[in-house]
Amino acid sequence: MTNFVESDERRDLRAAVHQLGAKYGETYFYGAAARGAKTTELWDEAAKAGYLGVSIPEEYGGGGGDIGDLAAVVEELATAGCPLLLLVVSPAIVGTIIARSGTDEQRRRWLPGLATGEARYAFGITEPDAGSNSHQIVTRARRDGGDWVLSGRKTYISGVDEAGHVLVVGRTEDARTGKLKPALFMVPTDAAGFVFQPIETGLVSPEKQFSLFFDDVRLPGDALVGREDAGLDQLFAGLNPERIMAASQATGTARWALRKAVGYAKQREVWGAPIGTHQAIAHPLAQIHVEIEAARLLTQKAAALDAAGDLLAAGEAANMAKYAAGEVACKAVDQAIQTHGGNGLAVEYGLVQALANVRLSRIAPVSREMALNFISQFSLKLPRSY
Repeated sequence: MTNFVESDERRDLRAAVHQLGAKYGETYFYGAAARGAKTTELWDEAAKAGYLGVSIPEEYGGGGGDIGDLAAVVEELATAGCPLLLLVVSPAIVGTIIARSGTDEQRRRWLPGLATGEARYAFGITEPDAGSNSHQIVTRARRDGGDWVLSGRKTYISGVDEAGHVLVVGRTEDARTGKLKPALFMVPTDAAGFVFQPIETGLVSPEKQFSLFFDDVRLPGDALVGREDAGLDQLFAGLNPERIMAASQATGTARWALRKAVGYAKQREVWGAPIGTHQAIAHPLAQIHVEIEAARLLTQKAAALDAAGDLLAAGEAANMAKYAAGEVACKAVDQAIQTHGGNGLAVEYGLVQALANVRLSRIAPVSREMALNFISQFSLKLPRSY
């Protein structure tokens, strides 16, 4: 199933996106963050070229590709120094869930804007007291006539200030059993009773993190995405793409850091020779290159399995890819800074700004520990510890 040589179309897509990313680069990305601005110019140009909607079905204005095509877009932009977090969330998670689980009317309403770049959607699952345990989510939706009324809160939700809607993971009560079950709702960011507040973090990024509060937010009946009784299946349909995108962005960032380190090691001379001639510099960089390629292959496998509809196997590969990519991304940025010596901490070299951002790749969208829990249980068949 997995082809170790990408198609000509995928390679052409990568080359085109790489060229666009190089036009902007980390100077643009971190400059926007420093000014409190957004990456609107890059987003709009990528949308106009069709890159943002590459995985949206053609009948809704997209490219008709699969999650592997969007992963290539995410990776190449990150490789250029522009890791667009909202690209991971909006077309990958929300777009996939709506395309797979939404009604025909919901697809017509919410997918075309993703393809054109005019619409941006956030995704709200994490809660202060639930963390990675989606079974403990307390955000709740109750029926009131033909409407839904949503109450609860979320935390560390990305890009809400740029989004028109947030796809919120809540819970509804099963009329037959009285038990709570997960359900997904598209909530307009200007809905009455919905308040979001920025969380101050050390991340140097144009995209911010927010706490969300839902105080009896009234939603129309068709705000419920898909079926009320679909349960975790709909949710997990979006979590595999989330992990694939996170892995792609992490490997792209690792490639970016490695490229900067190798370039510096070639031109920086000490005692009459480039520092890259020394194995203490060369070997760590070579090892990182190997680990990047391993993470990329895992990500390619996960994307191929997801596109084939084998969601359980895709989940296993996606968790492994996300773990491997997060580890090598942190390692690559750290080693790039070490290769630069003191210059690695100078803002002008563009590496120190990435420290906190890349550290996030070991925490979100799923922590390295939870990814290892998944692999322990499903790959190694070990008993659950949670």
